[in-house]
Amino acid sequence: MKLSPAVITLFVATTEAFTVAPTGHGTSKINMIINGETETASEKVASVFSKLPEENAVVDKLVKTNFPGAISNKDLATRVVGLLDEKGFNPSNTLLCTSLCADELARVLEDEFVDIYGNNFNLGGLSGFPFAGNTGFGAMAAHIPDDGFCLLIHGPHVGITKEGQVGKVERSGIALVDNCCGSAIAASNYLQGITNGGAAITPKIQQFSDFQQGAVQELILPFGKRLGRAENRMRELPYALYDSQEVLVTDIVNTGKGGIKKGLAVLGGIQINTSPDTLDYFHPLKFDYYDSDGNLVENMLPYLR
Repeated sequence: MKLSPAVITLFVATTEAFTVAPTGHGTSKINMIINGETETASEKVASVFSKLPEENAVVDKLVKTNFPGAISNKDLATRVVGLLDEKGFNPSNTLLCTSLCADELARVLEDEFVDIYGNNFNLGGLSGFPFAGNTGFGAMAAHIPDDGFCLLIHGPHVGITKEGQVGKVERSGIALVDNCCGSAIAASNYLQGITNGGAAITPKIQQFSDFQQGAVQELILPFGKRLGRAENRMRELPYALYDSQEVLVTDIVNTGKGGIKKGLAVLGGIQINTSPDTLDYFHPLKFDYYDSDGNLVENMLPYLR
């Protein structure tokens, strides 16, 4: 289902009006694009994942049963980096750009790629929507190294517990098995209230103090019937959110692709968060490559499967 032009216009206009172009998402380490970097991206992948747990066969089966097509973050990074190596991407000439949820669990994938490529420019907010909009993308493009590349990663996220419950996840240091993604579930509940006829009428449709959540709720409206008919609403929810975000990300990229320098790779999909002692997963749904003229020249998604 496509979002209406009015919804897209409202989203882009509002983000341009209220968003200050970000200078990059802070991580637990200071990572920089360093000219003359000698360690290859593939070597960095090996280093990053050597410090993380090995794949857990039980969790792997659980995730892939619920999300067919999902692969571990380790497999994702290995395949993505291998493909981008062939096109000339490396840690010295590549700017990472993400549009992922504000939730700390979304930082797992982000930080893994930061450790490979260096600095990250953050376009995202709640549920992974690109709230920095056209202004943010334009600023990001200006920060790509001369004669360099950008890897843009975007998408919503969803949790799955060790028992296989989708929409919840164990978090480090917290006894409560918590909602994941909380913003997405709140938006889903809001939508369900509308489709079931139980939503209260309120004049406070948008409040600046909770603008992003209000936008997420509006942007999910076209998917009411789809979610209502889903066999598992929590499992379908991130895919509905992705389809909404994909319209916006594509519009933003098409508007700002004149700022692409040597090339742009766009990786879209669903982040799947698991318990703290197991690897996270990603269901890739898009992996496109744009040349220096902004032309879409290759669909690389088949190579990730």
